Formats: sequence, C-alpha cells, structure tokens
Amino acid sequence: MPVPSSLVGCRSETNVTEVTPRWSMAYAAALDDLLPCYMDTRDASRFIAHPMFPVCFEWPVIVGMRHEIERAGVKFHEAMRGVHASHDMVLHRPIRPPERLTTVAEIVAAERRSAGAYLVTRVDTVSASGEPVCSSWYGSLYRGIELSGDDRPFVSSSTLPTSKNSTSASGSATVIHVGGGMAHVYTECAQIFNPIHTDASVAEAAGLPGIILHGTATLALAVSRIVATQAGNDPSRVTRVAGQFRGMVAMPSDITLEIKARERSDDADVIYFDVMNHEGAPAISNGAIILR
Repeated sequence: MPVPSSLVGCRSETNVTEVTPRWSMAYAAALDDLLPCYMDTRDASRFIAHPMFPVCFEWPVIVGMRHEIERAGVKFHEAMRGVHASHDMVLHRPIRPPERLTTVAEIVAAERRSAGAYLVTRVDTVSASGEPVCSSWYGSLYRGIELSGDDRPFVSSSTLPTSKNSTSASGSATVIHVGGGMAHVYTECAQIFNPIHTDASVAEAAGLPGIILHGTATLALAVSRIVATQAGNDPSRVTRVAGQFRGMVAMPSDITLEIKARERSDDADVIYFDVMNHEGAPAISNGAIILR
C-alpha cells in the first residue's frame, strides 16, 4: 500500500520521560565518551547529557508514529522498510538529569523521492514547566513504497547555514573504531530497540547484509569527536546537529570523520563534516554542528 500524504498533520500521543543520571551516563559510556560533565554526578552545575541523548526519549514517539502509518493502511512489512534518512536537532538548552520531559511528534511533510516515499516528523520536547528543551526533524524514507496524494513538501523555519568552503578547519580527518558489539551496547544504553541493529535474521529479512550500526550512533560518535576537537570539550556549546544518513556502518569497522570547514555565522560557529564508512562511502553527508 502507498504511504498517504494525508498523514501530514497526524500527531502522536504525549510521552512523559524520566531522564535519570544513570540513563544519560550509560548513553555517554556506550559512545566511550567519558567527559566529566557526562559522568561526574558530584558537580550538579556541570552535569549534563550528551548532545545526542534526545534521540533516546524521542524514540517512543517515533515508534508511535509508525503505528499511525500502519493504521493508515501501510502494511507492517512495508512500514519496516522505512529507514532513518535525515536528522536535524535543535537544542534549546542542555539536558540536566534528573529531569521529567514531555515529548510529542507530528508528521509535517510527505514527498515523493526516486527511492520511495519520504516523511518528515517533527518532535518537540519541553520541561516539566513547559520550557522548550529540544526540537528534532526526523526524515524517514520508505524504500520502494509509493506516496499517494499530493506532495506536502517540507518547509523549514530555520534553514541551516551553507558552507562557503572556508579552509579554517578543513582537511581534518579522524578515524573512529566501531567495535563488533557496539550496536548491542548502544541499543541497551540508549533504549532504542530496532532489531535490524541486533538480530541478523531480521536484518537479512530487511535486505541488509547483516546487522548495522544505528545512524544516530554514528552521528553521536561524530558529535563526540567534534566536541573534543572543535568545542574545547564543552558540549553545552552545541545548539544544533544535522546530517543525512547515506550508507551502512558495519561492525567491527573503522569509520572516518572528515571536517570540511569551520565558519562563523550569526555569532555562532558552524562545523561542516562528513562521515565515511570502512569502504570509503559516505555514511553521513552534509553534516553540520552549530556551536554557541
């Protein structure tokens, strides 16, 4: 069954999450990122979650939206063909566990792409007092599945700056080793359960050569290295993370973070990057991190 563009405007149920220090520390540990601000609970003024941690509490509402897609007539095996194609997250402020956060999602775009139907889901999270915490735009590509109805293109309220090919930080490459068990560790520590990352039979049924690393894990590894090399080990400076997922990351393997440029834009620093997999193909392209 095609994916109907009438899904645009569909909203998830509200999800309330208790973000505990144990959970945020486990997430950072899964990335082997042991900065004191992630791990030392003795200093509450500095203790924060990793910038990519929001993917953990956003996951339940993303799964909930998949159920809405199935209710719209898309078969389960067709819905399982959806892959995380793009991610754009704005951090309004750092997350400081323990916190109670409330998250809701809404499908905001539906477009035809050559590879299949493309949906964009906006995910917004607020604190217990209603203060905005983070907003994400989660692009999903349903491979080989058509879109029915008119295209409902994505319109961004905040366009990412475009690189002017500055050379201030270009030419930098960092090799990152991905261990054979990282997908299993990341699954448990992030509490993001998608069996294509941990179950070889499910991955094979989905047309994959084997289990692959989560796209958000690959992005988080890049964020960790960029915080270390470009932000003075201060993750509280990260205000936005974006990228497009292009290729698979096998385990074990080595991936390469390539810094393309660092530029100044509107009183912020923008780091442009790509991540290449072990075959030299893009795993993440058009990556950008904005530092306050």
